[in-house]
Amino acid sequence: MIARVYQRALQVPGSPRVVVATDSEEIVELLTLSGAEVVMTSPHHPSGTDRVAEVARMPAYRGHDVIVNLQGDEPFLPLAAVTGAIARVAGGDQIGTAAAPLDPELRDDPAHVKVVSDSAGRALYFSRAAIPAVREPDELAAALWWRHIGVYAYRAEVLQQVAALPPSPLEQLERLEQLRALQAGFTIGVCCLDHPAWPGIDTPEELAIANVRWPDFAEAC
Repeated sequence: MIARVYQRALQVPGSPRVVVATDSEEIVELLTLSGAEVVMTSPHHPSGTDRVAEVARMPAYRGHDVIVNLQGDEPFLPLAAVTGAIARVAGGDQIGTAAAPLDPELRDDPAHVKVVSDSAGRALYFSRAAIPAVREPDELAAALWWRHIGVYAYRAEVLQQVAALPPSPLEQLERLEQLRALQAGFTIGVCCLDHPAWPGIDTPEELAIANVRWPDFAEAC
């Protein structure tokens, strides 16, 4: 799965360098054999953001203005989500991410993280709960939920500032690393795709479904 995410990252237009950051010796061995550039990091990071920040501090990886963090469980990641997140940073946001329309039947599933944004496209909140919470049942048909997609684009200095912060109370409650930055006052621009996207993989059942879908997805790419 991580190898497929790596392959997807290589398809992002204009990416000068793609690196796998991990604390797993097994991943290092397997991904290196596949030709990926892999960096071993500390096993004590509380989030992927902290792991990426460690790599960005290494002398061999300095000098990049924008750093993008892709989640290792998102092999079906739309390229538009990555380029859109980068565009949000280029447009002035400190952090960029992406979202896609969510099937209303999945709004109460905590595995599907929801995001609500302001009129400028900046995140107001991320949650595993159904946000917005629709009070009147007869308004459910008109409601729209946005599923957060696991990609973050950072200005290099912003990444280090976020990583220097301790995990925030909201981050710890929701188990969502982006809430650390949001609670600290950083702006997170959200690129909203105009179509649903395949979700990340969190369970063995989802992995089995993904393996069935992958050949058609890979061929289409």
